Amino acid sequence: MRILLCFLVALMISTHAFGQSADYSVKMNDSAVKPVKPLKIKVYRVNYFVEGAIIGVGMVGDFFAISRLKSKLPVSDEELLPQNLEVQKKLMTSIDNWSLHQKSSDRSLYKKISDDGEIGIFLLPSLLMIDKNIRKDWLHLLFMYVEGHTITFTFYNYSPLGPTFVDRYRPVVYYTDLPHDVRVNNNSRNSFFSGHVGSCAYSTFFMAKVYCDYHPNTGAVKYLLYLAASVPPLVIGYARIKSLDHFPSDVAVGFGLGAIIGIVVPALHKVPCSKHLSLGMFDSPDGMGLTLRWKFSEQHLLTSGK
Repeated sequence: MRILLCFLVALMISTHAFGQSADYSVKMNDSAVKPVKPLKIKVYRVNYFVEGAIIGVGMVGDFFAISRLKSKLPVSDEELLPQNLEVQKKLMTSIDNWSLHQKSSDRSLYKKISDDGEIGIFLLPSLLMIDKNIRKDWLHLLFMYVEGHTITFTFYNYSPLGPTFVDRYRPVVYYTDLPHDVRVNNNSRNSFFSGHVGSCAYSTFFMAKVYCDYHPNTGAVKYLLYLAASVPPLVIGYARIKSLDHFPSDVAVGFGLGAIIGIVVPALHKVPCSKHLSLGMFDSPDGMGLTLRWKFSEQHLLTSGK
């Protein structure tokens, strides 16, 4: 909730800052002529009641899920016996095994980087308000963005992939040089999958998808945008591994899930072309025919008939 509040404040500030309209009038023959306003075509369709209900139900559900995750049993001393931990290590892939060869003294530093970095990435989509065409739909985007985060949290808390159904030790459990109370904490059972990375991937891929939807003629540049969107969550994923909180497979699943939700949520809200295209008939003294109508906006209609 603290992160969500920060995002709302940042969005309102950016909307106000970039929303100051400039005087674009040009002087021609000693008279000021204002340019024609660009056509306003809706990119997304949002039902505030439906999205609000999804957000409300999701947040309530997540509140109870978090309480349940915190009530997990601590790791027992028997589970910490070397022979038992060795059995768990043998079940790991060679890639995941890399998490067990980190410097435990760096844990606090990377934990701070991942926690603070997540908040910064959460706020990144507010930069979309720089674009005046996107800025005018800020309320739609706000509902969509919060809805997608709620869905991401719900997948973490309730899906079979999340820690509710998967009991997996965090790498910190395997580091015998760390304090006992850090290793046995009940949160040490919630390694799979990485919620930090899932949340960050959702934020950046949502941002890239929205920008591409408002600028459909970006061409191959959109692939560079999605590549750039991959960098912040991967950096956070690296920090989560170095902080001994996750294995690479935890990061990979969180990244994939967040990226998919970040693309799918805007896609589900996108206004289809059929909303602007319509086919009809006309009747006149000269005959009958069909009309093909493309609606650019409420004030601009392009009609052709034969």
